[in-house]
Amino acid sequence: MDLLEFQDLKPSPDIVHSYTPSLRNNSTPIVIDNGSYQCRVGWATSSEPLLVFKNLIAKLRKERYKKENIDSSQIPLLQVGNDIVNIETVRFQLKSQFDKNVVTHFEAQEQLFDYTFSHLGIDNEKVSHPIVLTEAFVNPNSSRQYMTELLFECYNVPGISYGVDSLFGRYFSEPQQENALIVSLGYHTCHVIPVLKHKAVFDNVRRLNTGGHHIITFLHRILQLKYPAHSTSITLSRAEELLHTICEVAISYKEELTKWLDTEYYESHIKKIQLPYTSSVPSSLTLEQQKERKKELARRLTEINARKREERLAEDEDKLTQFLHIQEMFEIGIEGEELENALAEFQLRNIQDLQKNISNLSMRIEKTKAKMKSAKFTDESEEPPVKQVKTNKMVFENEKDLNEYLQNIKKKRQDILNRKLLRKQRKQDMAKRRTAAGQERMRIISQLARKEKGNDDFGLRDEDWDIYKTISKDGGDTDSDAENEKLLELEETIREYEPNELEIVNPGETYQLHVGIERYRAPELLFKPYMLGSSEAGLSEVIAYVLSLFKAEEQFLLASNVVIMGGLSSLRGLKERILSDLISVRPFKSKVNVKIAKNPGLTAWCGAKKWTKNPEFKKKMLTRQMYDEFGSEYFVTHSYSNPFYKTPKGQTIDVEAP
Repeated sequence: MDLLEFQDLKPSPDIVHSYTPSLRNNSTPIVIDNGSYQCRVGWATSSEPLLVFKNLIAKLRKERYKKENIDSSQIPLLQVGNDIVNIETVRFQLKSQFDKNVVTHFEAQEQLFDYTFSHLGIDNEKVSHPIVLTEAFVNPNSSRQYMTELLFECYNVPGISYGVDSLFGRYFSEPQQENALIVSLGYHTCHVIPVLKHKAVFDNVRRLNTGGHHIITFLHRILQLKYPAHSTSITLSRAEELLHTICEVAISYKEELTKWLDTEYYESHIKKIQLPYTSSVPSSLTLEQQKERKKELARRLTEINARKREERLAEDEDKLTQFLHIQEMFEIGIEGEELENALAEFQLRNIQDLQKNISNLSMRIEKTKAKMKSAKFTDESEEPPVKQVKTNKMVFENEKDLNEYLQNIKKKRQDILNRKLLRKQRKQDMAKRRTAAGQERMRIISQLARKEKGNDDFGLRDEDWDIYKTISKDGGDTDSDAENEKLLELEETIREYEPNELEIVNPGETYQLHVGIERYRAPELLFKPYMLGSSEAGLSEVIAYVLSLFKAEEQFLLASNVVIMGGLSSLRGLKERILSDLISVRPFKSKVNVKIAKNPGLTAWCGAKKWTKNPEFKKKMLTRQMYDEFGSEYFVTHSYSNPFYKTPKGQTIDVEAP
């Protein structure tokens, strides 16, 4: 089975495109697909978007660069879109202009517009190009009103045309089809939109408040619960990568669950993903080499301490000389301001403090010199270690004796490993509250606490040591040096006769994620939102309900052309699942056709670009004159836009008292 690895792809910063004279003089429309996940921007004459970036802003902190000694003047404190190279490092500083799929934070939206227009190369304060902008389905008037004010008042655009992303997408992918049932799978919400005779039936549209964001969060959570030791390595960005690379939609989720109970099916279908790790090379030194290395480290530490001691001695002697100079000033009769300034320089209040400090410094200097002398004597008297002659291999009469000898060595080694493991397990149990060892420890401690305070004689008797070992978190027993040395000797013997016996398991295996049923469970959230605690119906149920709102003839027209679009439409098995669920609710032998839009991520932008070529575009555009005349709430509707319902003015509602 292939071992997968995380790509951890980093976005490359967007370049500033050239603002050519043809673009500057011809008032070419700017097409902006303003999605809650990604923003796609380009000229109406471009074949594809020039800018594709996440609708995110990160406001960094200056303190972060001070700690890392980085020149903060070279790094912008406000990063937008693809300028955010590593999104996980600034996860808690991220901000979006969206609340679910509706724009509510217009300060962030203005910063994103600045980023957009500047990277298109527009170097004027006035953006003299019409804007085609996508918005959420049935976008609130207040959100559109603020957006209109922002574009007209801040950027002085000549005109705006709003449209729904999914309707623009249908206009691009299926312009000839009169009827369609659009299943738009967004980042925060999903919509089921019926279209009859090229017109969306807004009264029968239904929304599901589950989208790609919830699936990514759900997958991130269940993987962290499965691998708590790697919770920091399992990030939202990596969960998103797993969603788009290995996740699938099961045609029958219950049947899929039963399949994974089979061990063979599990082993053949599991996906193994390697987490990044730093491999530590095991030490191949013998016991004698390790002893020599310890002695070398001890010698270096002794040299460092001796050097520090010499530096400290020099400082103390210099300070003592200055103190003696001040004492001499006092003895020859110098008093007054000069003596007070000399004492104040060393934060001394009077002559008594000076004499006390002189005596303390003298004693400390004598002790330091004595330590240096004893250390020097120890180094000179130490004899070089005698090299031990390596013993030859033991000679055995036959293979049976060799096997018995090795089995005995292995048994001793395993006994030591078992004791070390038991001590480790006991230590862990002691630290937990609900284990038997932890409760027994607390019981003994509580009994000791009940003793009278005046009779605190614990520790005077020999049996008190046994009680201490029982309540100690280490169990009164730790890995001794002799035991560790014995283990090294045994392993060296085994390695000498059987070199392959002690092969270390690949450490990378402990840093692997085994993703099995999770790759089906996360996308199943679209069809079973209750797994996330939502009381809404699933996607298939919503589609069936929308169809039930129409007559039988209209249901036939809609069911025969179901179009899936949006970022999640690339999930494997999604088309087959929706087709299977639709067949189960439609009458016998009814025609059901489900298809996925080509390049679903760009259909909305391409449809909006195509709209600029439509003869109706200029007639259906909100101009500056209309804005001044009708107000910021007004906009011009067309076949691919939301309907316009004027917000009723304040009304007083009489409520009868009970």
